Formats: sequence, C-alpha cells, structure tokens
Amino acid sequence: MIVESNGTSPRIHRSAVVASTATIVGDVEIDEGCAIMHGAVLVAEGAPLRIGPNCVVMEQAVLRASGGAVSQFPLTLGEASLVGPGAYLAGCEIGPGCFIASGTKVLNGARLGAGCSLAANVLIHIKGEVGEGERIPTGSVVVGKERFTTADGARIGQALDAMGFTEYVFNVTPGPDAGAEIAVLYSAFLRKRHAEDRVTGAIHPASAKSAPAKKPAAAEPAVKADVGKVYDVTFYELEEMQRRRETGKKKH
Repeated sequence: MIVESNGTSPRIHRSAVVASTATIVGDVEIDEGCAIMHGAVLVAEGAPLRIGPNCVVMEQAVLRASGGAVSQFPLTLGEASLVGPGAYLAGCEIGPGCFIASGTKVLNGARLGAGCSLAANVLIHIKGEVGEGERIPTGSVVVGKERFTTADGARIGQALDAMGFTEYVFNVTPGPDAGAEIAVLYSAFLRKRHAEDRVTGAIHPASAKSAPAKKPAAAEPAVKADVGKVYDVTFYELEEMQRRRETGKKKH
C-alpha cells in the first residue's frame, strides 16, 4: 500500500519490488534493485527515509523516520544492506553492506559503519555506535559506545539516563509523569501528521522531486517491477548444445 502523507508521496524505482501487503508512507525513497517484502512498513513522519540500491527489507520489518520542530531523525539504509524479519529501525544511519538479523532493533541517533553484522535480537540503543565491519552477537545491547548484555539491566538504565533518553527522543524531561506526557504529545503529533493521509497508486520515479500526487482513477494493487529480460538457463543450454551440433555437422 502506497500512502501520500503530509503532501508527499513515496518515490520507488521501477526496478524495485514492493509486496502488495507492504506499507510505504510519506517521504520515502526506494532506490533501484530493492525488495520490500510482505508486511514491511516504511514510514516517514517529518524526516526523510532513504533506502539505497539493492537493499532487502524482509517480512514484518518496520523502518521509521521522524522529526518535528525540535529534533530530526532521518533514516538511511545504505546500499546492499539487509533488514531481517521483524526488525525495527528508527531514525538511524545504516552504512552499506550491513546485515541486520531478525528481531533486532536500531534506535534514534544510532550509526552503523559499513559491513556491520547484527545478530538476532540485538538492541542498538539511542546514539549507539557500531564500527565498520563489527559483529555484534545475540543478546547484546549497545548504548553510545558502550557494550552490554541483557543481564546488565541496571548499567543499561544508568547509561540511558546519562544519554537523556526521553529528552533526546521526545523532548520530555524525565520524571514519574514522563510516560503520560510522551503519550499525549506523540498522539497529537501523529494525529496532525497523518490527518490527511490517503492511499494512492501513483508512484514517482526515484529521480523525481517530492510532490503531491494527483488522485488516480483507480489505485494499483501493487508496485510492479521492471526486472528486464530473464534467461531460462535450461533453454539457454539446450540452444548452445544445438548450436554445437550444427557446427559439428558443417565440419564433416
């Protein structure tokens, strides 16, 4: 499902494949050769979301960019990166050639260098930094430059307090009422941002500028890929064998 949000429609390269049950919303750009699979959700809410060439976003993964008057959290997925089933990425920068396994979460302000590999159920928390080519094992938690395991609950909490999680992400001062304040403010933001969302079958080329889409006569059920000519290897081999036989007959 392709959704225009806040006057901006997604731009999807004609060679990309977007499953009919995926949801693409707002200022999202998907480059050539990408595959966005069933149930994936890519949402831009006030900041851009960019998917580089030849990326894969697997089933039920969620990628979210957001931004308001105070903070901007764009999301960039570098070329030839893979996001596994059920992964969650928010407002982060992913370098090219990264592998993000099933169930992993990468949160606001995090940065992954080229060629990183995150095992299943890793948590890269706010402002987390993963170096180029680094491997993060299952059960790890990264906050800033610090590395923890899920057993280090108290230390993780202290690190997040030092980072100022609620202020950094939601612009809300920590305290007993912070959760309720976040819910009220975020609800107001989301209602305003998505008040005039509409499903559209109009797909803008990747090179086009963001612009409100004209209402189509009928929405297309899915994004169709222009994958070019595909050769059947079996028939190619049969043709090659036939050519060799013909060549051999001529020699005799």
